[in-house]
Amino acid sequence: MKRWIIIVFLVLPLLVQAQTTAPQDSTVWRKPDAVKAVWLGVIFPGAGQIYNRSYWKLPIVYGAFMGCGYAVDRMQNRYNGYKLAYVDLYNDIQNGTVTEDPSKSYIAVLPDGYTLSNVGGASTWMNTLKNRQSVYRRYRDYSILATVVVYALSLVDAYVDAQLFDYDISPDLSIHMEPQIYMDSWHQQSAELKLAIQF
Repeated sequence: MKRWIIIVFLVLPLLVQAQTTAPQDSTVWRKPDAVKAVWLGVIFPGAGQIYNRSYWKLPIVYGAFMGCGYAVDRMQNRYNGYKLAYVDLYNDIQNGTVTEDPSKSYIAVLPDGYTLSNVGGASTWMNTLKNRQSVYRRYRDYSILATVVVYALSLVDAYVDAQLFDYDISPDLSIHMEPQIYMDSWHQQSAELKLAIQF
């Protein structure tokens, strides 16, 4: 995880420096290419936002990726711990060598102050370990799915932001109502009220 943070902070200034060479007058800035923004985001997450000059979105994108990475790492560690404890307890039950030794992995994951007899015996604790192993594997998979969703959303955001770069948000939104003479296909005239929304 620390390696990714170091890579981000090494590459980010290079991308920002490349973007600052453009003229500062917004009227002569080039319109970003939406496809290029997406491909930059595919190669390096967040590069599409940098290309579109949406620097304020970078903390959101990288914060979401770091949160998902932390969740994946934490759930994977919990899953590995319960899996190891389950395998060790299973082997000790098969060999008849179950002990309350604190160095055993299945004893180390017991809640503080509990022993195997407090949790219903070795077989009950083994079922609990199996259930917890399944729960944390599912949470890890959800965290991986959330990472994929964040990645896809960052690409969609880069594409939409590039497409709407020169979208005119005019303050002149108005409604005009005026009378109008309408002639149908039989050349009959009728009076109507025309409603036009200008934006």
